[in-house]
Amino acid sequence: MIAVGTRAQSDFVKKSTDVLCLAPSATGLAKAIVEKDKKGILQLGLSSATTLALNYGLEAMITKDRPDGTEHHAFPSTHTAVAFDGASFLLRRYGWKWGVPAYAVSAYVAWGRVYSKRHDWWDVLGGAAIGAGSAFLYTRPFVKNTDITIAPVAYGNNGAGVSVVWNM
Repeated sequence: MIAVGTRAQSDFVKKSTDVLCLAPSATGLAKAIVEKDKKGILQLGLSSATTLALNYGLEAMITKDRPDGTEHHAFPSTHTAVAFDGASFLLRRYGWKWGVPAYAVSAYVAWGRVYSKRHDWWDVLGGAAIGAGSAFLYTRPFVKNTDITIAPVAYGNNGAGVSVVWNM
């Protein structure tokens, strides 16, 4: 009875990571659309494309068996790479309030891939590094409609200064 419960639990974890690996990127895309952040959409697209290209390229070059013995393309973990790409995009573009929950989901995905014996820790660390690295390469913080004007100011013979005007 314990073996059946453990297998069912492992199947649930595997299936949940199949879905949740997409959640950070989907959240990032939705946030960018709501904010009308065209640059963010482009940055997420470039980051995701780079993540997938690097990941699949390495999987094709490196023949490493999965812990469950099903395939020979274990390194790096695509699920983890995609999850950490989205989480890193959210953190870098929209701040820690978006990034921390996304990293929690990504950490669950990484743990779940190991727990369900689809990957070992090296596979998920490799995937996480690829995803996070790609996002940090392309993503810049989001600043919405902020104009800053800095100008020198002269006060006749009484001195000089700097004027800063910040319109939000």
